[in-house]
Formats: sequence, C-alpha cells, structure tokens
Amino acid sequence: MLTEEDDVEIHALAARGWKVSQISRHTGRDRKTVAKYLRGEGARQHRAPAPSCLEPFRGYIQARFDDDPHLDATVLHRELVDAGFDRSYPTLVRELRRLELRPVCLVCEHHRGAAVTVEIDHPAGEEIQWDWLELHDTPWGQPAFVLLGALSHSGRFRGVFCEQMTFGHLAEAMHRVLVALGGTPRVWRTDRMATVVIPGTDRLTVDAAQAAKHYGVEVGSARRGAGSARASSRPR
Repeated sequence: MLTEEDDVEIHALAARGWKVSQISRHTGRDRKTVAKYLRGEGARQHRAPAPSCLEPFRGYIQARFDDDPHLDATVLHRELVDAGFDRSYPTLVRELRRLELRPVCLVCEHHRGAAVTVEIDHPAGEEIQWDWLELHDTPWGQPAFVLLGALSHSGRFRGVFCEQMTFGHLAEAMHRVLVALGGTPRVWRTDRMATVVIPGTDRLTVDAAQAAKHYGVEVGSARRGAGSARASSRPR
C-alpha cells in the first residue's frame, strides 16, 4: 500500500506525461501498483475519525478559553477531572491541538508566520511557496489572514484574504492565487502548515494529498531541501 506522499508523486509524474513503466522505474514500485493507484483503485479508504474524548466537555472548554485564551492546560485538566474526565493530561493536550480548541492569541502570534520566504532558487515554473500572513490591526477589530503564494524563481506573488485558516479556506485561496499567477508550478512548498502537514510529522494530510493530486504537483516543506522526502522528490 502506498503512502499519501507516494500517491501524490506518481500522480504528479503522470500529469507530466510519464508512462507507467517510467514511473515504476523511478519510484521503485511495481507497475501494477502504479497503474492501480493512477486509476484511483488503490487509495486507502479513510474512516471517519472516532469522536474525541473531549466532545462531552467541548462547551465547557470553549467557555474557559473564551474567558482566558492563556489558560494553562494543567489547570484545565484538573477542572475536567473534577467534572468526570478520566483521560490523561497528554491526551487532553493532544486532543486540544487536534480539535484546535485553543483560540489564537494575537499578541503571542504577532511575529509568527509573518515573514514570506522567497529565497529558494529554482528554475522558472519549478516551485511556489505558500505562507500565511496574519493581520491584526484591522478596521473591524477582528484578525484577518492572507494566503501568499510566492514564485521562488521570480519572487512574484499574489495574496488572498481569508477569515480563517481552515483547509477549505486554504484550498479556495490557493486556487485563486494560482489563477492570478497563470497556473501552478510543479512543486508546492509550505512552512509545515497544519492543514497540509500532520503536526509533528512530515506526512501530508489526506486533504492536502487529494489537492496535490488534483493539480498534479508535488509537495514539500519549505524547511527541507528538494528531494529530501518522497513527496518532494524530483524526476531524474
């Protein structure tokens, strides 16, 4: 069974006109396996995730974070245990991150992700880098987000305003940026966006893998060199 990164790569190579036999030799995968995945028959069936153990306490947690976005998780864990929560502190932290229940603090995040990196040197049409820019001082008093797509070769970029940084907002903004730039390069690079790369790993999320296959591109982290991972390898 191929990983999401392997699946993305063979679709990207096929989109460039590579034949099954060429893809098989390049990736070291069996021809039948490559052909099956290109037909869409090999993709894993992803089950819906099990309900979080925090669901019964979601309302309470959100109310506590509304009162204090900096609430220490150890304090929250003690309060939840008193209310009947029977899981460990690490489980609480993991689920808070997975469900993105803790709101973003504009002060703490002021400098995070604000710099757009365009110094990657590659041929024209080879790469685009995606970055989120957070705007804090808005006339309406609420934060806004801008998805920036910068071409690594020329430094040309386009941006799209978004209300949130969910994958739905990301996908729509990416499409609008690519249309404005006249098409997509062969490789997308991101700064480990949580909606693209599973937090704490170098693995693509299922949604990001599907988007990459749709556009026929490869995906890699902006913090790693080209060819450093299967998802960002280049044809020989």
